[in-house]
Amino acid sequence: MHRRAEPSRRKQIEELIAGQITFLERFESVNGGWGYYDFKIGAQRPASSSTSFVNATVLIALHEAKQIGIAVPAKLVERAVDSLQRQRKPDNTYLYGDHFLWRTMTPINRAGGSLGRSQACNLALRLWGDKTITPEVLVEWLDRLVARNEWLSFGRKRPVPHESWFQVAGYFYYYGHYYAALCANQLDAERGRTAKDKLAAIIVPLQETDGSWWDFPLYDYHQPYGTAFALMTLNHCRTP
Repeated sequence: MHRRAEPSRRKQIEELIAGQITFLERFESVNGGWGYYDFKIGAQRPASSSTSFVNATVLIALHEAKQIGIAVPAKLVERAVDSLQRQRKPDNTYLYGDHFLWRTMTPINRAGGSLGRSQACNLALRLWGDKTITPEVLVEWLDRLVARNEWLSFGRKRPVPHESWFQVAGYFYYYGHYYAALCANQLDAERGRTAKDKLAAIIVPLQETDGSWWDFPLYDYHQPYGTAFALMTLNHCRTP
Protein backbone atom coordinates (compact mmCIF):
# COMPACT_ATOMS: atom_id res chain seq x y z
CA MET A 1 0.00 0.00 0.00
CA HIS A 2 2.78 2.41 0.95
CA ARG A 3 4.64 1.93 -2.31
CA ARG A 4 1.53 2.65 -4.37
CA ALA A 5 0.09 5.52 -2.32
CA GLU A 6 0.17 9.26 -2.87
CA PRO A 7 2.54 11.19 -0.52
CA SER A 8 -0.27 12.38 1.77
CA ARG A 9 -1.64 8.86 2.01
CA ARG A 10 1.83 7.48 2.73
CA LYS A 11 2.06 9.67 5.81
CA GLN A 12 -1.18 8.17 7.14
CA ILE A 13 0.07 4.66 6.48
CA GLU A 14 3.35 5.38 8.27
CA GLU A 15 1.48 6.68 11.32
CA LEU A 16 -0.69 3.56 11.34
CA ILE A 17 2.33 1.28 11.15
CA ALA A 18 4.01 3.15 14.00
CA GLY A 19 0.86 2.71 16.07
CA GLN A 20 0.84 -1.01 15.40
CA ILE A 21 4.46 -1.26 16.53
CA THR A 22 3.45 0.45 19.78
CA PHE A 23 0.83 -2.27 20.28
CA LEU A 24 3.46 -4.93 19.55
CA GLU A 25 5.63 -3.46 22.31
CA ARG A 26 2.69 -3.40 24.71
CA PHE A 27 1.59 -6.98 24.04
CA GLU A 28 5.03 -8.56 23.72
CA SER A 29 5.37 -11.71 25.80
CA VAL A 30 7.53 -11.50 28.92
CA ASN A 31 9.76 -14.12 27.24
CA GLY A 32 10.14 -12.05 24.08
CA GLY A 33 8.18 -12.47 20.88
CA TRP A 34 4.44 -12.89 20.67
CA GLY A 35 1.80 -15.51 21.31
CA TYR A 36 -1.96 -15.43 21.30
CA TYR A 37 -3.14 -17.17 24.48
CA ASP A 38 -2.30 -16.19 28.04
CA PHE A 39 -3.93 -18.90 30.12
CA LYS A 40 -1.42 -18.69 32.95
CA ILE A 41 -1.63 -15.26 34.54
CA GLY A 42 -3.58 -12.73 32.50
CA ALA A 43 -1.13 -9.98 33.42
CA GLN A 44 -0.85 -6.55 31.84
CA ARG A 45 2.32 -7.73 30.10
CA PRO A 46 1.25 -11.08 28.63
CA ALA A 47 2.79 -14.26 29.96
CA SER A 48 1.72 -16.04 26.80
CA SER A 49 3.96 -18.63 25.23
CA SER A 50 5.52 -16.99 22.20
CA THR A 51 5.03 -19.03 19.06
CA SER A 52 7.60 -19.42 16.32
CA PHE A 53 5.33 -18.58 13.39
CA VAL A 54 3.86 -15.48 15.08
CA ASN A 55 7.38 -14.26 15.84
CA ALA A 56 8.40 -14.90 12.24
CA THR A 57 5.35 -13.15 10.79
CA VAL A 58 5.92 -10.06 12.93
CA LEU A 59 9.68 -9.97 12.32
CA ILE A 60 9.17 -10.08 8.55
CA ALA A 61 6.60 -7.29 8.78
CA LEU A 62 8.93 -5.21 10.96
CA HIS A 63 11.71 -5.68 8.41
CA GLU A 64 9.39 -4.45 5.66
CA ALA A 65 8.48 -1.44 7.79
CA LYS A 66 12.14 -0.64 8.36
CA GLN A 67 12.73 -0.62 4.61
CA ILE A 68 10.34 2.31 4.21
CA GLY A 69 11.92 4.31 7.03
CA ILE A 70 9.76 3.31 10.01
CA ALA A 71 11.60 3.28 13.34
CA VAL A 72 11.71 -0.29 14.67
CA PRO A 73 12.89 -0.80 18.28
CA ALA A 74 16.08 -2.85 18.22
CA LYS A 75 15.45 -4.53 21.58
CA LEU A 76 11.99 -5.63 20.45
CA VAL A 77 13.52 -7.32 17.43
CA GLU A 78 16.38 -8.79 19.44
CA ARG A 79 14.06 -10.46 21.96
CA ALA A 80 11.83 -11.87 19.21
CA VAL A 81 14.85 -13.26 17.33
CA ASP A 82 16.15 -14.83 20.56
CA SER A 83 12.76 -16.44 21.12
CA LEU A 84 12.71 -17.77 17.58
CA GLN A 85 16.24 -19.16 17.95
CA ARG A 86 15.20 -20.97 21.14
CA GLN A 87 12.49 -22.72 19.15
CA ARG A 88 14.79 -23.63 16.26
CA LYS A 89 16.04 -27.19 15.94
CA PRO A 90 19.33 -28.18 14.25
CA ASP A 91 17.57 -29.16 10.99
CA ASN A 92 15.63 -25.85 10.86
CA THR A 93 12.47 -27.49 12.05
CA TYR A 94 10.79 -25.05 14.44
CA LEU A 95 8.78 -25.79 17.55
CA TYR A 96 5.20 -24.63 17.55
CA GLY A 97 5.93 -22.45 20.58
CA ASP A 98 7.92 -21.95 23.76
CA HIS A 99 5.61 -24.31 25.64
CA PHE A 100 7.14 -27.20 23.68
CA LEU A 101 10.76 -26.55 24.70
CA TRP A 102 10.85 -29.81 26.66
CA ARG A 103 8.69 -31.77 24.23
CA THR A 104 10.61 -31.25 21.02
CA MET A 105 9.74 -34.57 19.39
CA THR A 106 5.97 -34.46 19.64
CA PRO A 107 4.53 -34.77 16.11
CA ILE A 108 3.79 -31.06 15.67
CA ASN A 109 7.46 -30.25 16.31
CA ARG A 110 8.87 -32.69 13.77
CA ALA A 111 9.73 -31.84 10.19
CA GLY A 112 6.29 -32.82 8.87
CA GLY A 113 4.59 -30.62 11.45
CA SER A 114 6.92 -27.70 10.73
CA LEU A 115 6.40 -27.63 6.95
CA GLY A 116 4.07 -24.62 7.22
CA ARG A 117 6.30 -22.79 9.73
CA SER A 118 9.88 -23.32 8.63
CA GLN A 119 9.50 -21.13 5.54
CA ALA A 120 8.52 -18.01 7.52
CA CYS A 121 10.92 -18.75 10.38
CA ASN A 122 13.91 -19.25 8.08
CA LEU A 123 13.10 -16.06 6.21
CA ALA A 124 12.67 -14.00 9.38
CA LEU A 125 16.06 -15.04 10.73
CA ARG A 126 17.75 -14.45 7.38
CA LEU A 127 16.28 -10.96 7.03
CA TRP A 128 17.51 -10.01 10.49
CA GLY A 129 21.07 -11.09 9.81
CA ASP A 130 21.39 -14.79 10.65
CA LYS A 131 24.15 -15.99 8.32
CA THR A 132 23.38 -19.65 8.98
CA ILE A 133 20.16 -19.35 6.99
CA THR A 134 21.90 -19.74 3.66
CA PRO A 135 20.29 -20.06 0.23
CA GLU A 136 20.92 -23.80 0.55
CA VAL A 137 18.77 -23.91 3.69
CA LEU A 138 15.98 -22.09 1.87
CA VAL A 139 16.23 -24.46 -1.11
CA GLU A 140 16.17 -27.51 1.16
CA TRP A 141 12.96 -26.41 2.84
CA LEU A 142 11.35 -25.35 -0.42
CA ASP A 143 12.12 -28.81 -1.78
CA ARG A 144 10.66 -30.39 1.38
CA LEU A 145 7.49 -28.34 1.04
CA VAL A 146 6.98 -29.58 -2.52
CA ALA A 147 8.02 -33.21 -1.99
CA ARG A 148 6.07 -33.64 1.26
CA ASN A 149 3.22 -31.30 0.44
CA GLU A 150 0.57 -33.84 1.36
CA TRP A 151 1.50 -33.60 5.05
CA LEU A 152 0.13 -30.06 4.88
CA SER A 153 -2.62 -30.90 2.41
CA PHE A 154 -4.10 -33.62 4.63
CA GLY A 155 -5.03 -30.91 7.12
CA ARG A 156 -6.53 -28.56 4.56
CA LYS A 157 -10.26 -27.90 5.14
CA ARG A 158 -10.40 -30.07 8.27
CA PRO A 159 -12.61 -28.22 10.79
CA VAL A 160 -10.69 -29.19 13.94
CA PRO A 161 -7.25 -27.58 14.45
CA HIS A 162 -4.30 -29.98 14.65
CA GLU A 163 -6.34 -33.14 14.02
CA SER A 164 -4.33 -34.18 10.94
CA TRP A 165 -1.03 -36.01 10.58
CA PHE A 166 1.81 -34.37 12.52
CA GLN A 167 -0.89 -32.32 14.26
CA VAL A 168 -1.02 -29.98 11.25
CA ALA A 169 -3.83 -27.41 11.26
CA GLY A 170 -5.50 -26.37 8.01
CA TYR A 171 -4.70 -22.68 8.43
CA PHE A 172 -0.99 -23.34 7.86
CA TYR A 173 -1.53 -24.32 4.23
CA TYR A 174 -1.74 -21.06 2.29
CA TYR A 175 0.24 -19.25 4.98
CA GLY A 176 3.16 -21.63 4.47
CA HIS A 177 3.11 -21.33 0.69
CA TYR A 178 3.04 -17.54 0.79
CA TYR A 179 6.19 -17.37 2.89
CA ALA A 180 7.73 -20.04 0.68
CA ALA A 181 7.28 -17.65 -2.25
CA LEU A 182 9.05 -14.94 -0.25
CA CYS A 183 11.88 -17.38 0.43
CA ALA A 184 12.14 -18.03 -3.32
CA ASN A 185 12.65 -14.27 -3.78
CA GLN A 186 15.87 -14.62 -1.76
CA LEU A 187 17.40 -17.04 -4.26
CA ASP A 188 19.28 -16.49 -7.49
CA ALA A 189 17.19 -16.22 -10.65
CA GLU A 190 17.44 -19.87 -11.73
CA ARG A 191 16.71 -21.49 -8.37
CA GLY A 192 14.08 -18.91 -7.56
CA ARG A 193 12.29 -19.51 -10.86
CA THR A 194 12.30 -23.28 -10.32
CA ALA A 195 10.83 -22.92 -6.84
CA LYS A 196 8.17 -20.46 -7.96
CA ASP A 197 7.05 -22.66 -10.83
CA LYS A 198 6.57 -25.55 -8.40
CA LEU A 199 4.64 -23.39 -5.93
CA ALA A 200 2.36 -22.05 -8.66
CA ALA A 201 1.70 -25.59 -9.87
CA ILE A 202 0.50 -26.47 -6.36
CA ILE A 203 -1.67 -23.40 -5.77
CA VAL A 204 -3.46 -22.90 -9.10
CA PRO A 205 -5.35 -26.24 -9.23
CA LEU A 206 -6.73 -25.68 -5.70
CA GLN A 207 -8.87 -22.71 -6.74
CA GLU A 208 -12.54 -23.29 -5.90
CA THR A 209 -15.32 -23.07 -8.48
CA ASP A 210 -16.35 -19.66 -7.09
CA GLY A 211 -12.83 -18.33 -7.66
CA SER A 212 -11.68 -18.44 -4.03
CA TRP A 213 -9.10 -20.48 -2.16
CA TRP A 214 -9.52 -21.59 1.44
CA ASP A 215 -7.88 -24.01 3.84
CA PHE A 216 -9.70 -23.72 7.19
CA PRO A 217 -13.34 -22.89 8.04
CA LEU A 218 -12.51 -19.92 10.25
CA TYR A 219 -15.61 -17.89 11.17
CA ASP A 220 -16.82 -16.20 7.97
CA TYR A 221 -13.50 -14.97 6.59
CA HIS A 222 -11.90 -18.26 5.55
CA GLN A 223 -12.39 -17.47 1.86
CA PRO A 224 -11.07 -13.87 1.99
CA TYR A 225 -7.86 -14.73 3.84
CA GLY A 226 -7.26 -17.92 1.87
CA THR A 227 -7.80 -16.13 -1.42
CA ALA A 228 -5.55 -13.26 -0.37
CA PHE A 229 -2.72 -15.61 0.57
CA ALA A 230 -3.09 -17.55 -2.68
CA LEU A 231 -3.13 -14.42 -4.85
CA MET A 232 -0.15 -12.89 -3.06
CA THR A 233 1.71 -16.18 -3.50
CA LEU A 234 0.92 -16.34 -7.22
CA ASN A 235 1.86 -12.67 -7.64
CA HIS A 236 5.36 -13.48 -6.39
CA CYS A 237 5.46 -16.50 -8.70
CA ARG A 238 4.73 -14.56 -11.87
CA THR A 239 7.43 -14.24 -14.49
CA PRO A 240 8.52 -10.56 -14.70
